[in-house]
Amino acid sequence: MQNTANKTVEELISRSNRLGADKRNTNFAGGNTSAKGTEKDPVTGEDVELLWVKGSGGDLGTLKAEGLAVLRLDRLQALRNVYPGVEREDEMVAAFDYCLHGKGGAAPSIDTAMHGLVDAAHVDHLHPDSGIAIATAADGEALTKEIFGEKVAWVPWRRPGFQLGLDIAAIKDANPHAVGTILGGHGITAWGATSEEAEANSLWIIEQAEQYIKDHGKSEPFGPKLPGYAALPETERRAKAAALAPVIRGLASTDKPQLGHFSDDPAVLAFLESAEHPRLGALGTSCPDHFLRTKVKPLVLDLPADAPVEDSVARLKELHAAYREDYQGITTGTQPRTAPRCAARTRRLCWCPAWACSPSAPTSRPPGWRGSSTSTPSTSCAALKPSPPMPRSRKPRSSGSNTGPWRKPNWPGCLSRNPMLAGSPW
Repeated sequence: MQNTANKTVEELISRSNRLGADKRNTNFAGGNTSAKGTEKDPVTGEDVELLWVKGSGGDLGTLKAEGLAVLRLDRLQALRNVYPGVEREDEMVAAFDYCLHGKGGAAPSIDTAMHGLVDAAHVDHLHPDSGIAIATAADGEALTKEIFGEKVAWVPWRRPGFQLGLDIAAIKDANPHAVGTILGGHGITAWGATSEEAEANSLWIIEQAEQYIKDHGKSEPFGPKLPGYAALPETERRAKAAALAPVIRGLASTDKPQLGHFSDDPAVLAFLESAEHPRLGALGTSCPDHFLRTKVKPLVLDLPADAPVEDSVARLKELHAAYREDYQGITTGTQPRTAPRCAARTRRLCWCPAWACSPSAPTSRPPGWRGSSTSTPSTSCAALKPSPPMPRSRKPRSSGSNTGPWRKPNWPGCLSRNPMLAGSPW
């Protein structure tokens, strides 16, 4: 049941839109916000405590009341009593449906437990570049203590789900002075007694992390310039992009039609002309949410700026075939039996040195789609040490949750601001 006249809902929508409008705070469709409050139960006429939380797949920047999931808070919190443990926590996503109020609004996301179990009226969970840089650093826990003191607690990596919600709730209770957490390998969560306080705490965490990175970052975070990989002049660069775009989109559409988006933002070009870009690109995504949009890692065209178009086309086809074979190995044993084997195993982000990055996405547009994004890589976080890789989980995801083999992200947020992978067709 939705009621836009409810002040709690109005404040939640306004806060969400403000936070989502700035990509320094979170990536497109990344993160979620929530608020707890009361409404009249239309059956009993009595006040009932509710949780309004951004639903699965929505975007904070364009969130509306119909994009909220609405749950009975008492029923959601009562799930603690039937929680079967971390080995079966995927079942809890389906259990959220039994907590819905009225028609329930949007489908609850896998992060719903985080919002319902934390003892705070307002909760923000975001994926800011600066927060991810701390969260994915090898010494992230020590950095959290150094940067934030007792105001922000460290939560060790935990795959998103019900147990993570329990972890954050327990850590909040044990740290009464904390206004939020850094989630290892993931992002940030902040809270407040009012909507304004939650938003202020979220922004404070983001800004403190940004300032630390600025003060301690390297002058060349991606290494020295790589000979032969300097950006082409704009006219030449875009002509080459136009020549290769149909090929890239065709490869990306191997399994199903895709849209493409071209970006030659200065930060993208600076990254691609740097010596570290092949190594960093191969390390993969920096948080689980990005994995859903870019898959495990981008495809990097390993040719210099002046390579002929014909050579680039041939190499792209070779790299694409190798990428699909590699992705098949990653997904073997992870897909539910009802899922098609290696569905959509084509890469969704292609880094092409000297001219641009080319992300792609299915032609069906997600809720809240706002066209292309100009979000670009962060350029100041390579001073942080990447954490070592962890084995990927082989446990299948339930059909009621986000799909994909979760793994602990293993590097700082240097490329964490991946564009929203949808936009104008080539």
